[in-house]
Amino acid sequence: MWLLQNQKQVKIEKLAATLPLPIQQNSQRRHLQRFLTLNALRVVLLWFPIIEAIINQHFKVGSQLTIAMDRTQWKENNVLMVSVIYQKRAWPIYWCLLEKDGSSNPAEQQKVLRPVIRLLKNYKLVIIGDREFHSVELAQ
Repeated sequence: MWLLQNQKQVKIEKLAATLPLPIQQNSQRRHLQRFLTLNALRVVLLWFPIIEAIINQHFKVGSQLTIAMDRTQWKENNVLMVSVIYQKRAWPIYWCLLEKDGSSNPAEQQKVLRPVIRLLKNYKLVIIGDREFHSVELAQ
């Protein structure tokens, strides 16, 4: 984690070159790849407890939360994101990379919303999004 914060890049070769281990760079790269694919690093297992604690600290159970859903094209990455709005800021809750360019479909939108709705089941949710999220199927 220190490497990611220090380098501010997620390029395996760059991270491996700066990894302070007395092994060859190819071995460092393989170690990093295995580490980053660990099941324990999944968003639901690692991030959800953290964001849940933050939300519980700032919002009373049963209060209304505004949830924003958005998609952005960031270089070659198409990211679908769900965030909670707090004091004009968005805290990321859950996201997924879409394996295509362009808009998301209702199935992808539901896939990213379901875990958030389960996580925040003790709150009243208002979900907002732009014109990409206008599906009646999604609203239901």
